[in-house]
Amino acid sequence: MLKNRGNASLIAQLLLMTVAMFGFGFLLVPLYDVFCEITGFGGRTNTEAQIVAEAPDLSREIRIEFVTTTNEYAQFEFAADTDSMTVNPGKMYYATFTAKNLAGGKKVAQAVPSVAPNTAAEYFTKIECFCFESQEFVADEERAMPLQFIVNPDLPEFVDTITLSYTFFDTARVAAITEN
Repeated sequence: MLKNRGNASLIAQLLLMTVAMFGFGFLLVPLYDVFCEITGFGGRTNTEAQIVAEAPDLSREIRIEFVTTTNEYAQFEFAADTDSMTVNPGKMYYATFTAKNLAGGKKVAQAVPSVAPNTAAEYFTKIECFCFESQEFVADEERAMPLQFIVNPDLPEFVDTITLSYTFFDTARVAAITEN
């Protein structure tokens, strides 16, 4: 009888630990998002359009580099129309990225941005960005996608280059992977 009670207790503890681990795993993504927002870690920029006033600092120039990657499962071509540009903090700029659906059917994709160095992320503001929403493509469609941005003049002096990196994902493929 004691052996059965000990087994039942062990099973209950293991089940409780399994539920706790599942709950912790489920909470990791929102906790990481909060951590990144507080610390600026992960090079995250704003995720919604912002309204800002221009106040250019013409005495300073910052190099903006554009890096694009397509997730291995996304059947897309994706690239910035220019590799880099030189900007003045406080002035509005435009860049264009081009994506082409290489699949034989309709696809939905999402671009996920990152900024390096991490300290620059809070000073890089996107006014308009194709990354704010999923992009729907018909078969073989090629599309220019706009980015409008401004670099805050309060950017620390030691930052003279900002790298804006985008990874393009097939959202249907990502949804299928996360469901399994």
